[in-house]
Amino acid sequence: MQQPYPILEFDPAPQAILEPGKLIARRDVPERAVLCFFNEVITAVCGDGKARLLYRLSSEIGPNPVYEIIVEGQRLAVCHPGVGAPLAAGFLEELIALGVSKFIACGGAGVLQRELVVGHLVVPISAVRDEGTSYHYLPPGREVSPSPAAVAAIEAALSAAGVDYTKGKTWTTDAIFRETADKVARRRAEGCLTVEMEAAAFFAVAQFRGVEFGQILYGGDDVSGAEWDSRRWNNRATIREKLFWLAVEAALRL
Repeated sequence: MQQPYPILEFDPAPQAILEPGKLIARRDVPERAVLCFFNEVITAVCGDGKARLLYRLSSEIGPNPVYEIIVEGQRLAVCHPGVGAPLAAGFLEELIALGVSKFIACGGAGVLQRELVVGHLVVPISAVRDEGTSYHYLPPGREVSPSPAAVAAIEAALSAAGVDYTKGKTWTTDAIFRETADKVARRRAEGCLTVEMEAAAFFAVAQFRGVEFGQILYGGDDVSGAEWDSRRWNNRATIREKLFWLAVEAALRL
């Protein structure tokens, strides 16, 4: 039915004209995957022949390799999930079509609460859907949640490692240059701790396709004040590599 705005016209049809399961043949891939936003960590862990190349996801920005690593005798897929909800959702769809069914993502996020120091971990338990992709997978709504089993696996991994973390809500937006002071205040008032560009889409695709998905974020730049503070969030090599291995441990627990 036509709505005032096209984004509200959700179609629950299970099949689309471009259906990943028909376009991509299933392969012998691990059932678990870590989606890591840190290219330098992927290169350190998987580059120079350290990991087996399984597949190449593709887009107009070039090939995106999917690797396999062995940890504690278990197979794990590792790849970059793409930046922004549409690309991340598309890559997730392709990985599901290949045969992956359990996902843990790790990445950084802007903080809406200044007390969240750089590197503090946040486990999203819901995402405010201020992007467009999730509306093509689920009926219109304000929030979407990750898989309970994935959240439980993340919490178990972080607790076992003795790592402090905060559970809470994240705000997913498509427009990093339109995070206005008023919008930040609104999201903070409804309980959002962080802002990023993919979580709501990840969670919506996972629900639609019936797979497990959870995410770990680390506190990065600060958008809570009158002026942006980068806090050198993307130059934290130790934090980023440690977070990757925590995500691996969580994935193994799924």
